[in-house]
Amino acid sequence: MTDEYEVYEQKCKAIREANAKLLEGFGAWMSGKGLGAATVKKHVSNADFYINECLTYDDPPQSAAEGVGRLDYFLGDWFIRKAMWASASSIRENATSLKKFYTYLAEIGLVSADDLAELREDIKTGMPEWIATVRRYDDPDVDGVDVWQW
Repeated sequence: MTDEYEVYEQKCKAIREANAKLLEGFGAWMSGKGLGAATVKKHVSNADFYINECLTYDDPPQSAAEGVGRLDYFLGDWFIRKAMWASASSIRENATSLKKFYTYLAEIGLVSADDLAELREDIKTGMPEWIATVRRYDDPDVDGVDVWQW
């Protein structure tokens, strides 16, 4: 068991090291587009949470590029359960941050244009249900089982 955990931790460490470089480049890319320091910091923080927490939570951990298709899981489930600050506005904010992040990854060739288009469509179609889910999750009158009405 320890060996399996060590392998998992080594994979996570390698992914996080690669992610640090991606996040640095992402911040510079946004700054180059004229975004203010506070905005850049927020988008980098949101992307960091997704790629370094959500995508490395399960075994096997996934790279940022591999996570391009997991936004529905993240914003419609994982984020709502794991981030105590999850709300309708934080879901919208994270969707914006991740759209920007994956646009950057597409520009540097780590994800395809088709993957980016699919991510944008997933956000567009998923947003109403993600918002409804977080509202049910936060409603004390809704039974926990009824929160996840996919």
